[in-house]
Order: sequence, then structure tokens, then C-alpha cells
Amino acid sequence: MGEALRSANRKRKASPLVVGMADMAVSDNPEKVIVTYALGSCIALVLYDPVRKAAGMLHYMLPLSQTNPKKAKSNPAMFADTGVPLLFKKMFELGCRRENLVVKAAGGGSITDEKGVFNIGKRNHTVLKKILWKNDIHISAEDVGGKRSRTVHIYVKDGLTVVSSRGREEEL
Repeated sequence: MGEALRSANRKRKASPLVVGMADMAVSDNPEKVIVTYALGSCIALVLYDPVRKAAGMLHYMLPLSQTNPKKAKSNPAMFADTGVPLLFKKMFELGCRRENLVVKAAGGGSITDEKGVFNIGKRNHTVLKKILWKNDIHISAEDVGGKRSRTVHIYVKDGLTVVSSRGREEEL
């Protein structure tokens, strides 16, 4: 963890709520920071409602659930087309309103697919954009693609979203 993030953690006194691969979390507890580690081709979708002061994060692995409907039923967070609607639903259950949501995304790299044979990261990003576009939802900031792993933090208190990669941290 870089110095900027350590400093932010100290100032905010936030305790981590870790989102694993094919997982999601939502919170309206201002003492929490939602974090996911080692995004390669996976994508972290981050939602924040500044009015309700609630945040959510989805770490999905694959674009479409039709590749494994049984797995999608048991773990919808694994896929973009089942996980994204579920994340929005969970945020709405916290009292968030669609028109207040700030949407950000990170990941979608091609770390182990050097020749671009599978393009999972790019497909993950394309499907996300299509889902959001069909629902007239716009991404306010993103850090996607490339050949690097990313870690993403969102502070529930104020929505500060930080992407860390290769020793560098940037606000998203």
C-alpha cells in the first residue's frame, strides 16, 4: 500500500470490506472502505450515492452468464450481465436513487493474454458499457485495459475512489 493510501486510511479511520473475485459488497457505514485486489481481466464496477452516502463494488470475472448458467445462478457476481443488475438492486435496497449514483470502473486488462486470443478484459468492458448504455447510465470515470493489475478502494464516507497499480495510486 502506497503512502497516499496509508495516509487516506489514517485520516478516514476506515476499516476494509474486502470484495473477492466474483463477489460484491455494499455499505452505508462511513467507517468502511470497500476494496478489491489484483484486477487483471476482471472488472470492478464501483457505485456511489453522495446523497445517501452509500457505496458498492462488484468484482466480476466474465462478461456473459450464458457460458455457464448453473454457475451464474449460484454466483451471479461472476458475470457482468447478472452481477451488474444485482449490484444496482443491492444499492437500491440501501435507499440509493439511480439519478444520484456515480459510476466508475477499473480493470479489464490483458495481463496473461499477450496475443489477445481471448480478449476477456476487453469483452468484460464492452459488455459493461452495453449494459449501462441500455439503461441510460454513464460511467463518470474509468481506468481499464492495458497490461497491469489494479487494486481499487472506495471510501463509503465520501466516495473517494483510488486505483493502485505498480506502486502508483490515482484517484478515479
